[in-house]
Amino acid sequence: MCFSATASFTAAAVLLPAGAGAVYQAARTDRAYIPICALPLFFGIQQAFEGGVWIAGDHGNMALVNIFSLGYMFFSWLAWPVWVPFSVYFLEPLRRRPLYLVLSILGGMLGAIQYVPYFLHENWLSIQFLPHVIRYNAIELLDFVIGRDATYVIYIFVIIAPLLISSNKDARIFGVLVSGVLAVTYMFFQYAYISVFCFGGAIMSLYLVTTILRKAPSVVSTL
Repeated sequence: MCFSATASFTAAAVLLPAGAGAVYQAARTDRAYIPICALPLFFGIQQAFEGGVWIAGDHGNMALVNIFSLGYMFFSWLAWPVWVPFSVYFLEPLRRRPLYLVLSILGGMLGAIQYVPYFLHENWLSIQFLPHVIRYNAIELLDFVIGRDATYVIYIFVIIAPLLISSNKDARIFGVLVSGVLAVTYMFFQYAYISVFCFGGAIMSLYLVTTILRKAPSVVSTL
């Protein structure tokens, strides 16, 4: 697949209304699905930010590149490791919910440690435009503590494990789809893993839209 401003904005144009519709449908059918059905909506916003990175880069406006990149990385570092376990929290029985709360807090701590320094050190986040893909080059705070590989293992665990171990079938299937994206990214796109992994995850999140649309509107539960 070719990655470009067109690809990012097209993904956003599909995901934003689809995500909004999924949230609306969840509100009518099963409110426990509202947080997880918001994922396509959030992915759409992130893809719009990356489209902005492409456009600003094409015009040589590095100030806007930096602003859009910070918006994009907010979702990469903070939104996903917090929101994914948080969204699955509502799909779980009460006895399992504390585990997902802990994972969400862990994700927030990890994300904040990695994201906040971008505002304190302007040169810690730089953008490289490669053919059909954007590479987000970053100095990361935990590089100096546990190393990048260990950081990413924790990051992937916080995002994917809550889905794969969920008692909810829909969450598990979504977890398998995201795991597939991760595998493809690792094998073929390591040079631009952030951009490719998030784009693939965005496309896979459309599964959540189809899931909630299949639910009968007559059954309504609370969070």
